[in-house]
Amino acid sequence: MTDMNLDYARQQFESYLEQYDRSDDKVRLKIIHTYGVVHCSRQICGRMGLSREDTDLAQLIALLHDIGRFEQLKRFDSFEPDTMDHAAFGVHLLFEEGKIRDFIKEPAWDSIIRTAIARHSDFKLEGISDQRELLHARLIRDADKLDNCRVKLEDSIETMLGVSPKEVGRSSITPEVMAQFMDHKSIYSPTRKTKMDYWLSYLAYFFDINFRATLTIIEERQYISRLIARIPYSDPKTAAQMQEVKKILQDYFSSRTEDPSKAADTLFA
Repeated sequence: MTDMNLDYARQQFESYLEQYDRSDDKVRLKIIHTYGVVHCSRQICGRMGLSREDTDLAQLIALLHDIGRFEQLKRFDSFEPDTMDHAAFGVHLLFEEGKIRDFIKEPAWDSIIRTAIARHSDFKLEGISDQRELLHARLIRDADKLDNCRVKLEDSIETMLGVSPKEVGRSSITPEVMAQFMDHKSIYSPTRKTKMDYWLSYLAYFFDINFRATLTIIEERQYISRLIARIPYSDPKTAAQMQEVKKILQDYFSSRTEDPSKAADTLFA
């Protein structure tokens, strides 16, 4: 099977971006995020000891996973899912319009790439029977969340949420959203009402991490405590809730990393 040419794919990705305004903060954020996810994919695969082919494939999927975001930003200036399903648009662009051949000439991996991109932002990953497709769907979801930790720490809160950190911290967490978190579940997007609901939903991503390698990186970089500390919580109830959130996440990570059956880095864990 022909090797994937990642340098060629990156060049083609840069050419694709020429039609978008790279000076726009949201576009810039997504470009940096894309390359961040490529880096995270390589790190996770390395720690898991995956093959060169799977490592290259994971990086290619990472490069293309958010390709639909740029058109969403151009048309709607928004990341909100009700403006566009960016994953579905990315699949349409790559496989219905045939853009995938601009990035990789060989069609041998198309099914894996398509499934991973189509499912990377699903609320819950279900119904994938092919084990290699499942592996790569899980890898891109982990790498995406891992780089999103960096994004939430380094990028402007105003760009992400449209308000200042102080305004986020003045808002409350709605009971429905808090209940989902307490159940160790990701937050269902339509239930988010306040800016604190959005911030808590970013922390709830940790309940959907697949591999021990990813969990370990998150712990090594102290992402839980650093993310919680980024917002100044002036609402006393919110401040107390976020301390509870911190403890729940720390306990959850301990249980996942200490029990091999809950976070095994086998090929198809």
